[in-house]
Amino acid sequence: MSAAPLFRLATPGDLAAVETLLGRSYPALLKADYPPSVLVTAVPRIVHAQPALLASGSYWLAEEGGTVIAAGGWTATAPGTGPGSGGNAYTGHVRHVATDPAHLRRGLARGLLERAIAQAQGQGLRRLNCLSTRTAVPFYAALGFRTLGPTDVPLGPGIVFPAVAMVLDLPAPG
Repeated sequence: MSAAPLFRLATPGDLAAVETLLGRSYPALLKADYPPSVLVTAVPRIVHAQPALLASGSYWLAEEGGTVIAAGGWTATAPGTGPGSGGNAYTGHVRHVATDPAHLRRGLARGLLERAIAQAQGQGLRRLNCLSTRTAVPFYAALGFRTLGPTDVPLGPGIVFPAVAMVLDLPAPG
């Protein structure tokens, strides 16, 4: 029996480990729900860790034996935008959630998201938006997210990634 995973906040020094995780997770787990024509253009763009996200103080990692086996978090800014980009002060955005395929069904992503949700709620947020992969819709639904509908995420000139917009309404504090 292995030791319980360690959950901790990411740092910029985790960049290589997170990219390794994303490179293992997305190609393996998305292939059942996306055609090769989408994966060949999208995966090279979505497997890169984002330094600002790693430094945000709201991106979580699960580690086992010093290896990052799951990651995910939230930010106040939407994916593809930066600080000062406007938006609603009470709305956050789920960001770059992934689990190593060898560690599925252990509650790792749930543990990360539960921490992220509690952290967002503790900072006064009332809603979390999520651009889910088709693959992850049941996972987010099990956490209480509602499906809003299909959407396309622009990844670059002429490259879009089909996703599903979802939302989680957070209860008011106290």
